[in-house]
Amino acid sequence: MKIPFLEAIDERPLVCDGATGTMLYAKGIFLNRCFDELNLTQPDLVEEVHQAYVRAGADVLETNTFGATRPKLASFGLADDVHAINVQGARIARRAAREDAYVAGAIGPLGVRVEPWGRIGLDEAEAWFREAAQALAEGGVDLFILETFRDVNELGAALRAVRSASRLPVVAQITTGEDGNSLDGTPPEVFAPQLEQSGADVIGVNCSVGPAAMLETVERMAAVTRARLAAQPNAGRPRDVEGRNIYLCSPEYMASYARRFVAAGVKLVGGCCGTTPEHIRQIRVAVRTAASPAARAARHAGVAPPAEPAAPPVPRAQKSRFANAITRGAFVVSVGVTPPKGHRPDDLLERARQLRILGVDVIQVSQGWQKGARMSPLSLALLIEQEAGIETLFNYTCRDHTLLGMQSDLLGAHAMGLRNLLVTTGDAPRVGDDRDATAVFDVDSIGLTNVVTRLNQGLDIGGRPIGMPTAFHVGVAVNPCALDLDDELRRFRWKVEAGAEFAVTHSVFDVADLEALLGRIEGHRVPLLAGIQPLESLRHAEYLANEVPGVRVPGRHLDRMREAEQAGRAPEEGVAIAVELARALEPLVQGVQIWATGGRFDAVTAVVSVLHARA
Repeated sequence: MKIPFLEAIDERPLVCDGATGTMLYAKGIFLNRCFDELNLTQPDLVEEVHQAYVRAGADVLETNTFGATRPKLASFGLADDVHAINVQGARIARRAAREDAYVAGAIGPLGVRVEPWGRIGLDEAEAWFREAAQALAEGGVDLFILETFRDVNELGAALRAVRSASRLPVVAQITTGEDGNSLDGTPPEVFAPQLEQSGADVIGVNCSVGPAAMLETVERMAAVTRARLAAQPNAGRPRDVEGRNIYLCSPEYMASYARRFVAAGVKLVGGCCGTTPEHIRQIRVAVRTAASPAARAARHAGVAPPAEPAAPPVPRAQKSRFANAITRGAFVVSVGVTPPKGHRPDDLLERARQLRILGVDVIQVSQGWQKGARMSPLSLALLIEQEAGIETLFNYTCRDHTLLGMQSDLLGAHAMGLRNLLVTTGDAPRVGDDRDATAVFDVDSIGLTNVVTRLNQGLDIGGRPIGMPTAFHVGVAVNPCALDLDDELRRFRWKVEAGAEFAVTHSVFDVADLEALLGRIEGHRVPLLAGIQPLESLRHAEYLANEVPGVRVPGRHLDRMREAEQAGRAPEEGVAIAVELARALEPLVQGVQIWATGGRFDAVTAVVSVLHARA
């Protein structure tokens, strides 16, 4: 009978298996298949892969369950098979291992962002991980390997879930880039102590990079932790050869680095993408002949203290004129515009100058649908501030950017002088001029608000100082007429908790809708700007009322627009309705956001004039 896993790994370095997916692909399984489902449909094929690694000398076999969590299986229509796939995966590996190897229940990330970057709560994530872990434990695993996580928060949720389901040992592994930082930018000096403190029995890195870059990361981890270490690199970077990803690191090269991993203090060495039983055979020989390092504790440098920002956060009133006005309790007026087509915004800049003279406080530059060839909102916002002399409220969405890309964009925007942000998730691209248009949605508006808050605290998303903190005045959106108002209000509370300083509503056509909203956000109240959209025509009113989700146009407004249309004065009636709404909303909110629908600045001017006349 084998001794317990932790006793074995303390006696000598152990060898983990290599890539399961690579071997299944080599056996003819297409990449668009759910590899985890093979536990049910082709168990003999999966067992063949495990047996090949046992013959190669692997001390640890990972179950074929990397993607067998509910959200990942749901994309294949297999959400109800979580238990069966995991139990069977463990049993297949158990049969192959016999008494020759330990069986590790493999659990990978969920494939969706969790808080603070995404909308999935950590409690919900833990429930999904726990479901998989319980099934793996039922199937007879000896330990768990949590691998290829890019987000320390998600890995922490997985670790807590496994601990709640089983007392078996846990290996927790982050995936990193060539620079050694996690794919979200967290350096080893930060994530290694975090993983150690979270209670993992072994911590390490796997996937994404080859052995050379991973060795440097492991050495940085070893300098700040006494935890047992693991390393499972890819077989180098993949090369596209006739449409196939081919990994080019030879078994001998991987084995030479296995010796260096052991010398650096690694106790569990294996392989990830591109590694095969031959790689593992060579790694085993190298590990058996490698000398373990003398007590690592003697050269341990201690856990690095958390980095401190260079300066305290900027007070809200000092961030911008717009922020100062809200802080003083002034009633503010914002006008929303969308970027023009082409590259000549001269007409819009002239309108912006007129709005400044009229007394408008800020111009919101919307991301909009971006149909056709239009200027970027960032460029237009900068031009308005520089050439029209009025502050902008830059609407930045998550739709078109990765998390690291958003961080870079925001730092660049701050460097160029933009201070007011309205962060939104953004809408999926419509079918328009480019039917192949796609979206990114790496995170949502809650995650982006957390990013901005960290930057305002002088830290990047990885927790490292950025020098002087940014001074963004950050706002979010809220819709009083959302189809699922409970979910909308729940997300709004999370946005405020993430650091939102004000909010802008979607277009309001009935004061009662806003009053109902205010009654339900009392505990998370921030200054609110009510959205006002002058109706252009009866067709416009009917379109909003019937075809745009989350917009409610009362029947009385439709009746008025219908009568006005017959009399040939629909635009004027739309302005009249907007003016009445502005007057009624003024006592309830701290400002309004007026949309220049269809470029109708005359309607905007009429509403602004009424508000200023009452001031």
